[in-house]
Amino acid sequence: MLILEGVSFSFGARRVLEDVSLTVGPGELVCVVGPNGAGKTTLLRVAAGLERGAGRVSLGDLDPRAGGRRELARHLAYLAQEYAVVFPFTVAEVVLMGRYPHRSSLALESDRDLEAARAAMERCDVIGLADRKFDELSGGERRRVLLAQAFCQAAPLVLLDEPTASLDPLHALAVFRILGEEKANGQASLVVTHDLNLAARFADRLVVLDGGRVAAAGAPLDILAAPETARAFGVPLYMGRLPGGAAFVVPS
Repeated sequence: MLILEGVSFSFGARRVLEDVSLTVGPGELVCVVGPNGAGKTTLLRVAAGLERGAGRVSLGDLDPRAGGRRELARHLAYLAQEYAVVFPFTVAEVVLMGRYPHRSSLALESDRDLEAARAAMERCDVIGLADRKFDELSGGERRRVLLAQAFCQAAPLVLLDEPTASLDPLHALAVFRILGEEKANGQASLVVTHDLNLAARFADRLVVLDGGRVAAAGAPLDILAAPETARAFGVPLYMGRLPGGAAFVVPS
């Protein structure tokens, strides 16, 4: 279980996070939403151990802010909002990087590693790009490759920052369907997203950040209807139901 308790973080004189607390248990998908500049990315970086901050951060017996990155990578996978590949790796090579915590630094990829990478590429619909150079891909294709890398890592917790950015509707829906499948396998997911419709449909809980603080948290449809959420976004939200029963959200 991921626990963040009383987390605060400052960037210079500016307070980015203030006393933020949340938990993500096994088999749970929690989405963090909020306006631009609310502190969502910083919160995810603190959870991933990339920023220290104040307060308690724990993943089981681990503090993500302490210890080796390889050991931590066995427990969590982190997809940043931006990612740069310096060398001209192929798509298959980039996805296989997700297997590094499972083998020694000098070991070659095992059959299990290759199978995990292939399965992840198929799930993220990039198997046809396996031999392409990563830096030759479109923004959406790169995003799907990096998602495949994160899923290939097979960590019990995934932290995803705007995983559907640049994705078309079909592939954005596919990402959340994969997260739903992984929930059934016990994987925990903490996802920063601006896609309120997918968050409403798939998340177990929503956490609304506003000005670095938790403005509201709870069941998705209750939170999207809450006045605190409207104040955070600066616009009320209208919710309805599609013919199949799934909820949708639009600014009112």
